[in-house]
Amino acid sequence: MPAQILDGKAVAAAIRLEFAATIEARGLAPKLVAVLVGDNPASHTYVRAKRKACVDAGFISDLIQLPNTITTEELLAVVDGLNRDPETHGILVQLPLPKQIDETAIIHAVTPLKDVDCFHPENIGLLAAGHPRYSPCTPRGVVELVRRHGISWSGANVVVLGRSNIVGKPLALMLMQKTTIENPDGGDATVTVAHTKTRDLAAVCRGADILVAAAGQPRCITASMVKPGAVVVDVGTTVIDGKLSGDVHADVAAVAGWLSPVPGGVGPMTITMLLANTLTAATLLKRAPRA
Repeated sequence: MPAQILDGKAVAAAIRLEFAATIEARGLAPKLVAVLVGDNPASHTYVRAKRKACVDAGFISDLIQLPNTITTEELLAVVDGLNRDPETHGILVQLPLPKQIDETAIIHAVTPLKDVDCFHPENIGLLAAGHPRYSPCTPRGVVELVRRHGISWSGANVVVLGRSNIVGKPLALMLMQKTTIENPDGGDATVTVAHTKTRDLAAVCRGADILVAAAGQPRCITASMVKPGAVVVDVGTTVIDGKLSGDVHADVAAVAGWLSPVPGGVGPMTITMLLANTLTAATLLKRAPRA
């Protein structure tokens, strides 16, 4: 029997309807400003999708497009202006940036309250301590995607394949923590982080009740690496011959109990969690004292 589908499109659509109802009840439309530098086609595609999601959910969306030749100092000035703008609730600086830009300096320059990507060290520190202000968008999308299909993380043996700062590390932090009112994204799971240096990677993956593939290596997870009936979440996004490919090989569908597709799985959830963080930011900034 083929794996059941973890349908990110359907879950994302349902959550965005919840956002729209919240915005209407509060009478506050959160504003997300995207900063797009250069002409990277993938970045343009991502930003376009994020802006459309904003509009569909009743958010205000703005875009600042900057030339590929901009300097770090010039980009810092743009970020500073958005930090000071009381009408801006969330700032999204689309990565990657051109090589001449100090990417770390830009990430650190976004004020933590408007860091809806959750890349700033202050927000990562709060996450690590179990007191998150925001959760990183893709990891939070993974957590919600699985939960909204009635699957519990609690007590599960979870293998996260990949140790990036954007997905692997924060997801592992979230899943190992207690689920509390303050930290609803805590998973109460037993978590193993696997990577390129992991010995007998196939055996480690086969031990997972829930396997999250975030290695960035297309089709690297094969059927022989998956426990029968396991939940498999594919975070991979690699373009091959003009088509998006995940980290999970097609033959896994015959073994897994649940499987997220690429596209249509984690991708829509990532964008939706960006909106969730922006909605939270609007609430926090409304409460924050004016300087």
